[in-house]
Amino acid sequence: MSSQLDEMYREVIMDHFRAPRGKDPLPMAADIKSGGHNPSCGDQLEMEVALEDGKVSGIHVDCKGCAISVASGSMLAEIVKGRSLEEAKRIADLVRRMLKGEDVEIPDDLEDIDALAGVKQFPVRIKCALLAWVTFIEGLDSHTAGGDAKPTTTEV
Repeated sequence: MSSQLDEMYREVIMDHFRAPRGKDPLPMAADIKSGGHNPSCGDQLEMEVALEDGKVSGIHVDCKGCAISVASGSMLAEIVKGRSLEEAKRIADLVRRMLKGEDVEIPDDLEDIDALAGVKQFPVRIKCALLAWVTFIEGLDSHTAGGDAKPTTTEV
């Protein structure tokens, strides 16, 4: 990766860290509540998702942790809002697979996700980037199964 591209990715991560999207509490009741914890780094995340007509109408992500973890949660909040549950889950799974090293094609409309691709170079940071995405997937799966979301722990 060129140093200019590397610097651009760092700027994207720091922008999301300094001004996380989805940080504001939901103005409506949450349909999905889930939490996650990254024991290797200490990152903790609480997530609430509001649904309307099969779409993500609102999302609140409260992440306390490192820049990668907070930025990743911010990117998730920005990307999934307004999307159908199926599309949001497909995107979350795509990002999860990318972070785990699978060769996947990231669509152009996913804004800043490319900045997370660089995390693969630092194996110890992968769990930080995965936390929000795995927590979101687990929350959706629990909701689809008709239950309350249980706190999740990222496992890579």
